Amino acid sequence: MYAIVEIAGQQFKVAKDQKVYVHRLQGEEGSSVSFDKVYLLDNGTQVTLGAPAITGASVEAKVVKHLKGDKVIVFKKKRRKGYRVKNGHRQALTEILIENISSKEDAKKAAVPEGSAKKAPAMKAAAPKAQDLMGKTVTELKSLAKAKGIKGISAMKKADLIAALKA
Repeated sequence: MYAIVEIAGQQFKVAKDQKVYVHRLQGEEGSSVSFDKVYLLDNGTQVTLGAPAITGASVEAKVVKHLKGDKVIVFKKKRRKGYRVKNGHRQALTEILIENISSKEDAKKAAVPEGSAKKAPAMKAAAPKAQDLMGKTVTELKSLAKAKGIKGISAMKKADLIAALKA
């Protein structure tokens, strides 16, 4: 299982028990941190994409240590002008250990034991929400509108199709 997660403004592909060097975090050494901007989850059989992030998914990590990266030399020169500047720089980093990757399905399984789950009564198919429709392509929206019996869909734009399907 792996995830694409945003940590300190950068995106990382992380897996359980992996060590990652990220920009300096605020936590103390040994403390736990959680990241909720998870953009992709892959559990081996199913890939879940967020739009933009997956709600309910999180990555828990432990701060191992704070350190400085290797020295980077920045050298600037303009030829025939006598201009030369040399600067050095060491990036402040934090080493973290990924402890757990959880999704909203994992949270649901933990909240409701398997034996005590009651079946919900069958309900009518509700009208799709605007959030669900935003992630669909124009061709998918047109096929939904055609199935619903909306006329004049060939000239409609995406926003018009969504408005017609919500009504």
